[in-house]
Amino acid sequence: MSEPTEAELAFVDDLAVFFEHEGMPLIAGRVIGWLLVCDPPEQSAARLAEVLQVSRSSIGSATRMLTPSGLVEGVRKRGHRQEYFRIAADGWSRMLQRRYAQTTDFRRVTERGLAALEDASPQRRERLENVHELYGFLETELPALLDRWRDRQRKDTS
Repeated sequence: MSEPTEAELAFVDDLAVFFEHEGMPLIAGRVIGWLLVCDPPEQSAARLAEVLQVSRSSIGSATRMLTPSGLVEGVRKRGHRQEYFRIAADGWSRMLQRRYAQTTDFRRVTERGLAALEDASPQRRERLENVHELYGFLETELPALLDRWRDRQRKDTS
């Protein structure tokens, strides 16, 4: 088991700040950062807490937040009682696919808003129409983009 270098820890912190700007708790971003560069790729909650210098309860909260997205997964090792965490092989794709599904949900919400403003002036409807059109566009384009990525990955592994 390798000990983190200063450069690795700096990367972990940089990634955490990036995700914090996206609305994620700092510790969750740090967990992602460490799981991207750690050796071995599976880390126990105790090891995550040790490396990241946070409490085990903080690690528990972060992993509970990260596992539903599919990015981080918990695994068991034969003969070990504890759970280990790692970045899922297709975790980034699964996380994006989940976000894409939210695009459809948000577009539907804006559709209801437009229905509520059916008799409103065009000036009043304009902001909502713009976001509705954007999410309609994303709803059709993002799945195709993800499909192209998967095709590229298949070609790279062939």
